[in-house]
Amino acid sequence: MRAYLDHNATMPLRTEARAAMVAAMDVIGNPSSVHAEGRAAKALIERARAQIAATMGAEEADVVFTSGATEAAGLALAGRDLRGSRVEHDAVASWVRSDLPVDAQGQVTVTDPGGATLQWANSETGVVQDLPQDLAVSDMTQGFGKLPCDFTASGVRMALISAHKLGGPKGIGALVLRRGQEVPAQIRGGGQEMGRRSGTENLIGIAGFAAAAEAATRDLLGGRWDEVAHLRDLLEEALAAASSPTIFIGKDVRRLPNTSCIMTPGWRGETQVMQMDLAGYAVSAGSACSSGKVRASAVLRAMGHNDTEAASAIRVSLGLETSREDVLRFADAWIAKMKKHVMRAA
Repeated sequence: MRAYLDHNATMPLRTEARAAMVAAMDVIGNPSSVHAEGRAAKALIERARAQIAATMGAEEADVVFTSGATEAAGLALAGRDLRGSRVEHDAVASWVRSDLPVDAQGQVTVTDPGGATLQWANSETGVVQDLPQDLAVSDMTQGFGKLPCDFTASGVRMALISAHKLGGPKGIGALVLRRGQEVPAQIRGGGQEMGRRSGTENLIGIAGFAAAAEAATRDLLGGRWDEVAHLRDLLEEALAAASSPTIFIGKDVRRLPNTSCIMTPGWRGETQVMQMDLAGYAVSAGSACSSGKVRASAVLRAMGHNDTEAASAIRVSLGLETSREDVLRFADAWIAKMKKHVMRAA
């Protein structure tokens, strides 16, 4: 029986999101049409916009739907001269000067928030940043749905979010703006999304996004991610007891409740991923958006690890459906593979 332990890459589609998407398939109108069918489609979008805004603590008029967080990053960052940290996701790093200092725990120092972008939580290590007031842009993709979020109170000017990271469908995300903040449209045409992003809206995806965001908020308030954090700690305790060289990145600072970045120097991460896949467990060796690229983690190198160490890490990211049995079975399988590796290396 397989266990899916790669939730930071994408979460399984929530039941609520699936139901909302199926219902949206019967809404036949184009949201830009003025007849009754078009108005019904438009109403669905605006209701979803309000739902997502409410879960984030944002104003509904300032939620701009995009094809995902990567497009949202382009919309927020194109034409801007901003600094970013060396642990930003590639979707952000490709637009900014990635030179903000990062310490050994993955914490970032920002001295000029208005001229910077800073991720809320790192997808590889799970390390959570304290976001400074008036920060220009924050990639909130991994934290949204797993951590309490009050966008307005945070003072962040613009935030990037994505549906499939919290149990919604792939291919839909949003840029969330602070009131009064504007961006030049990168996709022009019919003037949809209040002129910020043209193109007929992804009605089905938007409906699933909103349903997933509401369900994620209920789970968060219900303490379900606290239960996941307990399982993560249980996993790390089991692996640490069996392998003293193994390091758990970011263990001494605040992390996402579901994420464990496990580094065992000398045992290549992609080898571990393949071995665990054959054993029935889906884990990763870094960001899913960099899959297929055999290279040491830039995030771990930025934190001071050498190439050999940085190439020896895997990420285990648990989900709400992950059980204690899943975690303990994974630990047993990983320990067995680790012991064989040690014997071969000797």
